[in-house]
Amino acid sequence: MTTPRTPDPAFAGRFKLEIGALNIGAFTEVSGLGVEVKVEEVAEGGQNQFVHKLPGPMSWPNIVLKAGVTDSVDLFTWLSKSSGEGFSGNSNSLTRESGTITLIDGKNQPIRSWTFAGAFPVRWTGPTLAAGSSELAQEELEIAHHGFIRG
Repeated sequence: MTTPRTPDPAFAGRFKLEIGALNIGAFTEVSGLGVEVKVEEVAEGGQNQFVHKLPGPMSWPNIVLKAGVTDSVDLFTWLSKSSGEGFSGNSNSLTRESGTITLIDGKNQPIRSWTFAGAFPVRWTGPTLAAGSSELAQEELEIAHHGFIRG
C-alpha cells in the first residue's frame, strides 16, 4: 500500500500584487505578511501559580514589496490617489483599497493568496542610479492596511 506524497512547499520566488482593479505587477520580495495579538496579563488575587493571559487587540505590520523597475504606470496610478493632486482632488479624502498578493508556481498557476483590506501606500523609494553599477534597478513600496480578509 502506498502512502500519498505530501506536496512540496511552494517556491517563494514568484508573486504578484493587485490593488482593487489594478494589476500592480510582479515583485522580487515581500515582507510583512503577519499579525500580532497583544496579550493582556491579569493577576488574580490568591492565584500565585500563574497570571491569566487574555487576547487583546490585533495589529498588522506594514507590507513591504521590492520590485525591479518596469514601464507599468499602475503603481503610480494608485500612489497618486493617496498623495499630491490626487489626494487634494478627492477633497483630501483617502481612498482605501483591498489588495491581494498571490504566490505563483512554476506553471504560472496561483498557489495561495493573501488579501488585505483598507490599504493605502505610505512609502515609495525609487532605484539608486549609478553609472558604474551592474545591479538591478529596484523600487520599494510600503503599504499600511487594516488586516487580512479570509479568502
